[in-house]
Amino acid sequence: MRILMLSWEYPPKNVGGLSNHVYYLSHSLANKGHEVHVITCEEGTAPIKENDNGVLIHRVSPYNLETQDFTKWIMQLNFAMIEEGIRLINDKGEMDIIHAHDWLTTYAAKTLKWAFNIPVVSTIHATEYGRNNGIKTDMQRYISSVEWMLTYESWKVVACSNYMREQIKNVFSTPWEKIWVIPNGVEANEFQLDFDTLQFRRKFAKDDEKIVFYVGRHVFEKGIHILINAASQIIKKHNKTKFIIAGTGPMTDELKKKVRDIGLSDKVLFTGYMEDNSKNKLYKVADMAIFPSLYEPFGIVALEGMAAGCPIVVSDVGGFSEIVEHKVNGMKFIPGSVESLKKNVLELLSNEELSKKLKENAYRYIREKYSWDKIACLTVQMYEQVKNEAKETEWEVEKKQ
Repeated sequence: MRILMLSWEYPPKNVGGLSNHVYYLSHSLANKGHEVHVITCEEGTAPIKENDNGVLIHRVSPYNLETQDFTKWIMQLNFAMIEEGIRLINDKGEMDIIHAHDWLTTYAAKTLKWAFNIPVVSTIHATEYGRNNGIKTDMQRYISSVEWMLTYESWKVVACSNYMREQIKNVFSTPWEKIWVIPNGVEANEFQLDFDTLQFRRKFAKDDEKIVFYVGRHVFEKGIHILINAASQIIKKHNKTKFIIAGTGPMTDELKKKVRDIGLSDKVLFTGYMEDNSKNKLYKVADMAIFPSLYEPFGIVALEGMAAGCPIVVSDVGGFSEIVEHKVNGMKFIPGSVESLKKNVLELLSNEELSKKLKENAYRYIREKYSWDKIACLTVQMYEQVKNEAKETEWEVEKKQ
């Protein structure tokens, strides 16, 4: 098949988990013999046109109009994506399917769909409703309505978990049978690293300290404030513990101030943005990784920890609830509960046998269920169903004309 993917981020542009998702999915599809084109946003010195190991990348610049309004910037990006899509289809020929990722590519997907009569499928990685526990502002209402339009225009909608399937159905009134559940994946081989673990570890903690690791955006929905609140209580019981907080976001300064105010500056280290190689190494040397999200559509970080052999502690919410089985392949605590988080962390810190069991079970679990090859196979099944459903319909007849 010839597949056109639309994503506002793709490596080296990496804002959240969407970038890596599109990277690994597109490469897995290309490895299966499909022709995959990705239209995405420019980033730094990355080439405008690139054959990235079989995936054809087209980076575009948003229209150069001065604005501080993110939604206007996204519209300008979509206009540029539309132009590139038209050039690409006129030059290379018809695409079998357009695969749009999140609301940020909605306008380009809809325009190219109707201009060339190409079916659209979309992956909804998260919803504005879920991120904010409801719609409360005009901006949130606008984004949510664009998300609705993308699901409406899509032949099929991909949810990364059963939790997200329910949410898409309830928030957007999307028909149940229109929504496919296709999880995120993880490339386990990337965590088989050969490096001096002791020297790397010493950059972050003393030899006798346990490392508790968090990586992710610093936003309220990720629940980092819950981890900070629990840290002081954990240290009272297990003083030789170091908390490593990677990532950035709008809450970073607030979180740093809170750490200073409670006197934990020597126990909590903020690393800032952490590139993948260092992140993967930290998973390998950490004693556990904690993800205390209040909202989590899937939770690819949990898979990363599992692949690296790092015991994980997650809130029992959203996609985490479906990935993690308590005390089998990870630990789960009550969402938002400092006390529950503290108990889980202390149990893991003091129980080497449990830690070992979690590592072994988790690694086997992700190998069996979450390889990108399996994710690509499911995605191709969905594409084929869309193509078959379009045959001999007005949609296909109009395209032939």
